[in-house]
Order: sequence, then structure tokens, then C-alpha cells
Amino acid sequence: MTTNDSNRVLIFDTTLRDGEQSPGAAMNLDEKIRIAEALDDLGVDVIEAGFAVSSRGDFEAVNAIAKRTKHATVCSLSRSARADIDAASEATKPAKRRRIHTFIATSPLHMKVKLRMTPEEVYDAVIDSVSYARRLCDDVEWSCEDGTRTDHDFLCRVVEAAIKSGASTINIPDTVGYTIPSEYFDLISMLRNRVPNIDKARLSTHCHNDLGLAVANSLTAVAAGARQVECTVNGIGERAGNAALEEIVMALRTRHDAIPYKTGVKTENIVKTSRLVAAITGMAVQNNKAIVGANAFAHESGIHQDGVLKNAATYEIMTPESVGLSQSKIVLGKLSGKHAFKKKLEDLGYALGDNALKDSFRRFKDLADKKRDIFDEDLIALVDDGIQSGNERVKFVSLEIVCGSRGPQKADLELDIDGAVKRTQAHGDGPVDAAFKAIKDLFPHTATLKLFQVHAVTEGTDAQAEVTVRLEENGRTVNGQGADTDTLVAATRAYINALNKLLVKREKSAPAALWA
Repeated sequence: MTTNDSNRVLIFDTTLRDGEQSPGAAMNLDEKIRIAEALDDLGVDVIEAGFAVSSRGDFEAVNAIAKRTKHATVCSLSRSARADIDAASEATKPAKRRRIHTFIATSPLHMKVKLRMTPEEVYDAVIDSVSYARRLCDDVEWSCEDGTRTDHDFLCRVVEAAIKSGASTINIPDTVGYTIPSEYFDLISMLRNRVPNIDKARLSTHCHNDLGLAVANSLTAVAAGARQVECTVNGIGERAGNAALEEIVMALRTRHDAIPYKTGVKTENIVKTSRLVAAITGMAVQNNKAIVGANAFAHESGIHQDGVLKNAATYEIMTPESVGLSQSKIVLGKLSGKHAFKKKLEDLGYALGDNALKDSFRRFKDLADKKRDIFDEDLIALVDDGIQSGNERVKFVSLEIVCGSRGPQKADLELDIDGAVKRTQAHGDGPVDAAFKAIKDLFPHTATLKLFQVHAVTEGTDAQAEVTVRLEENGRTVNGQGADTDTLVAATRAYINALNKLLVKREKSAPAALWA
């Protein structure tokens, strides 16, 4: 990681921490590891892997990511309490490079209402927490929660104290997405001018998107002197989300003339990482989303099409290839062999073991018999669906549905449960309801359905359907995904996938503590 280049902007990715706080975006350990590996390959500088003290699952995820990450710094968030800092330190110990990120609120509203602490007590807590973290880790970041609504005199005082206590990165969060670009520029400039030891730390941004200004604010802060941007893939996060990593990175790359700063991100991996995060979280990317949306490089207007055909630069300010979009869509069919299949998966960023490759190739052949044209998106959905079907207690075997306007709708379902195949029939208010009731008949549970979402992976009547199901039980929320050319089969697979994740959560649930 380059740290002495004044034009280098570090990318601090918090998809696994702040992104996971999006309602319904909870991930299991394997999913977090997959995303962390993708982020490491993407070239982000820092991966905020979780909030280690919050649960055994978060501690295990941070620890596992710390063991596997090859290049990025692995970071864990902590409040100012020493138990939090101990957990963050212990969880990140295996990492080649690690960071403790500690924070406390500094705005008058937060100090009075949430913390019930005086400014002096907060000031003392900053010194104590940063000093303690610095004794455990060489790389300490400190954040002033609700920094953009903090009194400027007090903000300068606590920032100076944090740096003096050992923080090498100072993050100024726009926690509630309240600020505007000119205001944020002035705030960063003010800190650079008034804090006497500011040259001993790197200034960082963490902007939320409540007013749709997270990316604009982040870029403005960079222009004012910030050299780290905290962001998430696809802009996911609490409420309206965070600054979108892909938009920050491509703005810096595309408009280097106006914003002359660089990152270490391998932009060709952006779309692949975006799709992975969308599939795992169940948060589909809107079609008109900048950089990674389905329409980002699409042209329907005749005038636009004519211009692009003559010279793509007429209406495209960046190339599809620069973010990892493939120009060759249809390359595989039912006559394709395993070698070509494996090579195509490698091009899409998948390195499968022998067993997983064998299973994926079998499912590819099945798909090719049903679907004439196989697109990249079809392969991604097929492989992701297979990866999610690991060592599960409940496995899909077969489904037959009777439906139509006359009714009644009926599902005939077979599942493999703990190695034994069981069968049932169930009626419901529609075919999906019947299928889900059949699952409950075979594997009774109390989880409630919170989300049922369907979208076509590609165009055409033979397109694969990708279904996301969200289940909730006793405050535990999980997402499940399934893909198939039959929408009802995809829905059933998604429900079963979510149910298996819920069973894992049941086993691992435990109260917050230091999970050493």
C-alpha cells in the first residue's frame, strides 16, 4: 500500500460492516469470506471486515478474513470501550496488515441524548480509547461519529487529541447524510488549517447518501485534502446507503483531468464484485445505477446508437471493458466441453475445485438443454446457486406444481433432509404459497417470509429466473437465493437456501462479548 504519495487516495471498503447493516443484508461466514476475497482481488486498501465485539459470528468472520487476506489491511470497528478494542485487536491479529478503528460521537445531540456524556467526558474517552488501541496495534483510525454536525472548536480539539494519542487516520463521518459538498469542503479545509498536528495523520471521509450526495461529498473532501474514502460496493449501507465504491473510483479515473488523484483499484474487477455483492445480499442493482447498472452502457435512442456506432466516445465516457464488462455475450452452448467451460468461469472470476467444477458443469449441461443461448449472466447465476448449496441439511430434490385460474394450486415436493428423502403435497393461495407450505410441512419451522423478489437473469422467455427470499426468526434475518429457468423451482431453491442459513444462525447465535 502506497502511503507517501500525495496524489494517492486509499479506498477503505466497509461493505462487510456498514453495508451489512442494510436491512436484510446479513451474510454468513462463507459469504463474507467470498466478498472479502473479491475485495482483495479488486485492490481495495482496507477491508473493514466487521464489528468484532458485536457477536461470535462477527468475531469469527473478522478473524477468518484476517487469516485469508493477502494484500489489504484488515480492520475491525470498535466503540471507545476497552472490551470493544480488545475484541478488534484479537480478531485482526492473524492479518498481514491490520487496523483498529475506534469511534465515539461528538455532536451536541449525540453526546447529550445518546451517550449522556459531557464534552469533557467524551474528550477523555477519545484519549483513553486511542491510546489503548495504539498499545495493541500500530495502525489506529479514529472517527468522530456525526462529525459534520459537531461544533468546530470541539472537533478541532478532539481531532488534535486523537492524533496526539496515536491515531494515524482521522475519519470525519457524515453519519446522517446531512452535509452538502461546499460545506464538507470547508470542514476538511478548516481541520487542515486549524489542527496543529494534522500533518501527522491522514484525513478520511465516510459519507451517507440520505440526500443523494455521498459520492459528491466524498470527492469534494478529496479535493480539500482527504486521502482516504470509506465506501461500499453498490453503495449499500444503512438507510439510503453509503458512497458507492465504483462511482468514487471511476470518477477519479475518468475525470483525472479535474480530480488529479489515483487509487489502487483494479477497475476491471468492478462489475464482477458488484454482481457478487448483489447476489449474496439479495439487494439487486437498479438498472440505471451508475457504472454497474444494466443500462449503464446501453443505448436505445437512435441518435445515440448512431453516434456510438461511429465512435463510442460520442456517448460513452468510459469503456465497458474498463469496469469488467465482456463484449462477447454468447460463447457457450450444449456442445461446449468442460475445458471451455472452466476457462470461461476463470474469465468471470471463478476458480472452482474439482468437485464444484464437476457439479457446475453438470448443471450447465442441464441448462443448455433447456435454454438455447447461454449468457455470462446465466453462468454467474448458475455457479452462485451451486456455491450456496454446500453442506446443507435440507436439499432440493424435485417439485411438481398444479396451478392456473381454476385452482386449487398444489405443490408436490421432495426434499432430502439430513440424508433422507421425504415427500409431501400441499395446497396454497397460488403456486409459490403452495410450494413454501410444502417446505414447512416437510421441515417445520417458525420463520416468517419478509421478502420475495424475482428478476430475470437475461432477456427472453427462456431466461433463468433469479429469486431472493428473506426469512426472519427471533430477530435473525437471512437471505436465500435460487436460480432456474423455472421460476417456481428457483423460488423453492431460494427458500431452502435461506432456511439452511437460518439453521446455521441458530447454532451460532450468542450474546455480544469478547469472542476470543
